[in-house]
Amino acid sequence: MKAVVIGAGEVGYHIAKALSLTNDVIVIEKDEDALKRADELDVQVVEGNGANADILANVLPDADILVAVTGVDEVNIVACMTAKLIIRSHPGWKEAKTIARVSNPDYIDMPVTSRAQVGVDLMICPELALASEVAEILSSPSAIDAEMFAGGKVQMMEFAISPDNRLVGKQMQDLKLADCCIVSAVFRDNEILIPHGNDVIMPNDHMVVIGKPKAMENIGSVFGGEVHHHRNRILLIGCGIVGFYLAKIIDKDEDSDLKIVEYRKSRCIEVAEMLENALVLNGDGTDVNLLREENIEEMDVVVAVTDSDEKNLLCSLLAKQMGAKKVIARADRSDYVPLFEMVGIDIAVSPREATVNEVLKLTLGRGIETLATLEGEKAEIIEYTASSKSKIVGKALSKVKFPKGAIITMVVHKDDIIVPRGDFIIQEGDRVIIFALSSTVPLVEKFFK
Repeated sequence: MKAVVIGAGEVGYHIAKALSLTNDVIVIEKDEDALKRADELDVQVVEGNGANADILANVLPDADILVAVTGVDEVNIVACMTAKLIIRSHPGWKEAKTIARVSNPDYIDMPVTSRAQVGVDLMICPELALASEVAEILSSPSAIDAEMFAGGKVQMMEFAISPDNRLVGKQMQDLKLADCCIVSAVFRDNEILIPHGNDVIMPNDHMVVIGKPKAMENIGSVFGGEVHHHRNRILLIGCGIVGFYLAKIIDKDEDSDLKIVEYRKSRCIEVAEMLENALVLNGDGTDVNLLREENIEEMDVVVAVTDSDEKNLLCSLLAKQMGAKKVIARADRSDYVPLFEMVGIDIAVSPREATVNEVLKLTLGRGIETLATLEGEKAEIIEYTASSKSKIVGKALSKVKFPKGAIITMVVHKDDIIVPRGDFIIQEGDRVIIFALSSTVPLVEKFFK
């Protein structure tokens, strides 16, 4: 494939890096430092404005996909619209897919949508995707990650096993999980394990569980999570785009009490008028006296989502030190995510992953419905829809030479959710959910082409 990436910031750089492994990539960027960083990749770098028609006309012939991910919504939208107009004015040129990163709520009201009528095949809002991801995590107090698959019929959760957890030293087969739930992976130190029944659970293991949402409702208690007998008490620090998207989701939840701390007085007034149930406080999330006055030690979750990674880290560490049960911090720089978790933040989340995942869904191959990256892109959970041409269809799984490092964890057949055994046969139209090490994804893909 030939891909054009406009913008080489944090999101654009990682998209270019992922695509350059198996595709021809052209990066368009006008910032000198970003250009230098992109130049380290195996890509062609063009200096200039990605919405410039002359530059686009030079790079678009034979392009399969154009991804506009600068920090300016309007530039991204105009670049996609211009690209479509240029392609349509050249009848012999290939019709390239266009993707735009858009943050402004005036343009988008869901994480991923299509605006094909204006020339944008896919519009992605990283901030809204991040807010949705955090809301999923909040719905299960003991989970550190959560994702939905198969249109909400299957749920993935990740749990961290603390050293004092009662499961430490027990075998996987001792877990009392419902029939429609399965532990699909264990992250241990720098290893990723596909577990067997006699594997022993160790301190600090991260366990990935996949199952029916109904069966997953109380699964946190299996992994040692506390069962709340009160409404979920949440303190949200920062009410910019991400904070407001998240506040709107939490505000509708009858089982949550939400307090918001925002340092801009005008923003506080604006947000308070739009939310019915939240208490909005004008202040600084690093103000120890304010945190103490608001009984930070009684908070079930503190979420720091300001526009500054450094401030989010400081707010989260203060909250943790003062007794908050769980802290979640936004980290726009992806290389901060493991660092945040290393110093004691329970969960660090990055808005760029949603954009990267959506682009990879379009480029990895046909049939991918949902894709989630785990553990800093070391592993992926992918949902494929099996077609009549898929090599995996019509054979017992025990007869399929599936790559080592990948496992079929769940199959949705019509309305049935099945944990498949060796004699199970995948049929056309089945939704197949696979856990795979990132290195094995190209091999897995071949079974669904």
